[in-house]
Amino acid sequence: MTSTANLKTLPDRQNLYQICKSISVLDAIFAEEWLDRYYSFQCNWSDTEEFFEMRNGEGDQVLILFQADGCVINGMTHEYYPKDKNKLVIGLPDKYHKFIFGEPVNSIGTTFCIWTGTNSKWTVGEIADFNDGSSEVLNIFDGNPQTYFNWATDYFEIEFQDDNSALNSIKQIYQGDTLTKAMVYSLNKDFEHWEQLIDDLKEINYASNFNN
Repeated sequence: MTSTANLKTLPDRQNLYQICKSISVLDAIFAEEWLDRYYSFQCNWSDTEEFFEMRNGEGDQVLILFQADGCVINGMTHEYYPKDKNKLVIGLPDKYHKFIFGEPVNSIGTTFCIWTGTNSKWTVGEIADFNDGSSEVLNIFDGNPQTYFNWATDYFEIEFQDDNSALNSIKQIYQGDTLTKAMVYSLNKDFEHWEQLIDDLKEINYASNFNN
């Protein structure tokens, strides 16, 4: 299971980027209101950066900043807070300092921090206790569409009309395939908030074709 003690199973930056966008698209299909979503993505966090957020409403959050040549992950799991942040970020490249020490990260808190650069190797600072809750919030990034299917079925209390069709659509979205109405309806047969979804897809920068 992925954790700060087992970074080998965390996908590389590019695959993590695709997973973050995919699960944010899926959450936008299942929940019209942003506050009801677990995962969200902003392609225009800044002119050169993109941003992903996971929040469970109970104090646990994962904030991920994507840059063209790297990525940094800030994790906050309330049951394991506080930690010595200064030790957690020993060796953190300067280019990530504004994000990790600025808002909203500073107010949210940090129980683990993971980063990578051009060499694609994930790195952590000085960790005295790996009991930081990272394994509880990083599992969704295993790259397996079935993981999201199982999670969403429980979290959104979904009963799909056809489990195989729904899982296939999730697989397509994980692959970055263009989103169609058929895919949306296979996931949410009562879907109606098309204008909101179109806006969400622009914010995520994910391709769609709803013409037929």
